[in-house]
This record gives sequence, C-alpha cells and structure tokens, in this order.
Amino acid sequence: MKIPILGIAIDERFLTHRLRSTSTAGIVAVCLAMGLFVFRLCHDHVWSLDLLAVGLTAAAVKVALMIWYRFTD
Repeated sequence: MKIPILGIAIDERFLTHRLRSTSTAGIVAVCLAMGLFVFRLCHDHVWSLDLLAVGLTAAAVKVALMIWYRFTD
C-alpha cells in the first residue's frame, strides 16, 4: 500500500518501523520513570508522586490498549 499524498517514501515497512519504535520508546520511558522513582525512594527516601503518576499512567494505558486490541482485533 502506497500513500498517494506522500509518494513512494512512505510504505508499509516505514509505518511498521514507526509503530515498533514508538512502542519501544514508550516502554523505555515507563521503565526510566519507574526506575527513577525507585531510586529517589531508596536513595533520598522521597516519594516522587509525579514520576509514579507518569509511570503508572503509561503502564495502565499500555495494558488497557493491549486488552482492547485483543478483544476487538
């Protein structure tokens, strides 16, 4: 499938690579946020609720979308 407006530069492989890289980046960001939360908790004994909220929100969205796609695909 070629996208008519963008020409031959964009095809299925490009879209697949973009999907995979975005998913990987999201997972790495969640791991980094949760890792930084745990580090601050263990090292400084401070609950960084902003990092906890970011990590849990991203993880919840990822799981919810996995469940949604499982039942609707």
